[in-house]
Amino acid sequence: MKKELVSFEGVHCANCAAPMQGEFCHECGQSIHTALRPMHHMVEDTLEMLLHVDGRVVHTVPPLLCRPGFLTLEYFAGRRQRYVPPFRLMFVLCLLAFFVCHLAIDNFNFIQVDTGANPGTGEFAKDTTPEAVRAHFEQKRKDIEAVPGNADLSAKKLEKLLSTDRDHADHRLTELGAAPLSGTGWTKLPDQVHVSWMTDGMNASLNRAIGHAVANMKGISEGGEAAAEARERVMAGAFAVLPQTMFILMPLFALLLKLTYVFKRRLYMEHLIVALHSHAMIFLSVLLVMLVTLLRGWLVPHAGWAAAPLSVIIWALLIWVPLYLLLMQKRVYRQGWFMTTVKYLFVGWCYLWLIVLALAFATLLGLTR
Repeated sequence: MKKELVSFEGVHCANCAAPMQGEFCHECGQSIHTALRPMHHMVEDTLEMLLHVDGRVVHTVPPLLCRPGFLTLEYFAGRRQRYVPPFRLMFVLCLLAFFVCHLAIDNFNFIQVDTGANPGTGEFAKDTTPEAVRAHFEQKRKDIEAVPGNADLSAKKLEKLLSTDRDHADHRLTELGAAPLSGTGWTKLPDQVHVSWMTDGMNASLNRAIGHAVANMKGISEGGEAAAEARERVMAGAFAVLPQTMFILMPLFALLLKLTYVFKRRLYMEHLIVALHSHAMIFLSVLLVMLVTLLRGWLVPHAGWAAAPLSVIIWALLIWVPLYLLLMQKRVYRQGWFMTTVKYLFVGWCYLWLIVLALAFATLLGLTR
């Protein structure tokens, strides 16, 4: 049985020699316990430092998901010890959410809707090489132009008549791993860029990024295995920068709250705590949605009856997020429903554009990987 030290009489701190009055020195804060311990204790300490996985998680996660504004009000009231700190909570949930999102996207194919122009349909299914497909399409163009009356049609109307054949040909070319007929002129970017006020190293980095972007766009346009690899590179690059992008958006969201509730005379730090708890809840919901989606994809092929209840759970979580944020704003800032709703819509509209810009920025960086 492990014995606990209950008397500290005559015990001095090994660091500053101050008399000990508890397990931690009141002068320098060093623990009385030795750092020379078995390996499994070091692993436990590392996990606690990174994730702080202890009893506080049990007290933090359920109210974070089910009780809007509760954690924020508890923090403002000074009752903080039993809960995971806001920044650590948001940080861990952010990393977990993006990791599971990436995992889910990698494991599920996007649903393709049958529009009648599927690869291998139409007359182009008989063509076995890209050259044969292009020659076949050109022959179709000549046949349409040879029809009496079509010679007087504008180029735009002729292209409209060829749209179905073009779609069939593009799908067949994609199936064969070749570039579509639509062309890839949009991938023609300058080979070298030189900005006078930038250093040679910065210009070299810029040109490498442009080269990667051109290669990725070309790969996506070519279809087949090259397109899959390019999309995977872009997606991996975007997911790599999304967490950092969200950390930049966090203080901007708090600033929006500060400006919206300027007459409430609250400190900026209070709005930042609201922003951290709001985003922690969003990341927790995204994490749960992705986990249920993964479970649904694995379970439904073996038990079809599970599709309906799991879909209900996913939709319930998606609907709960905006409702939760509205209730949280109402309970934290204590205004009437009308003003709360107006400010909620204003903050949401502004923040939506910030998120769109952040996603576009992450995608652009992903292209350069």
